Amino acid sequence: MARSKDSGKEGAATRMKKSLLLLARLTDWPESWAIDDEDVPKGEELAAVLREFAQSLVEDGLAPSTISRHLSNLWLLGGEIIAEINFDPPLRRKKAAALLADAVDETGGPYSRHLDTEAEMRSFDATCKKLHKYLRARPDR
Repeated sequence: MARSKDSGKEGAATRMKKSLLLLARLTDWPESWAIDDEDVPKGEELAAVLREFAQSLVEDGLAPSTISRHLSNLWLLGGEIIAEINFDPPLRRKKAAALLADAVDETGGPYSRHLDTEAEMRSFDATCKKLHKYLRARPDR
């Protein structure tokens, strides 16, 4: 059975709506990452940059399930960065984009003790590689 053009448009609109709802998850991230109250402002900075990246994933037309997977990995990355600035307080002075750029590269992301399987590590690294490419292409880098 052939799909009509209208159903394709409706499908795209539904995917976009689902994807945008997923982005609402970022609102709670800074407080979920925080080890203490001092972490929340830096978390908000990180979340702002990650929100821009996540929005680009939506604009690229990725499926909501793919966006959800990337968001889970980005949440993990943000938590690792907040943990790192608590171990090395001078890092707190760096801008969020610089912290993210330092954390990811063309091979992936930082070690995370929360990843148990090779598949989880590959997924995390794929997201970090995609973020690295995005950060390098940003005009304000």
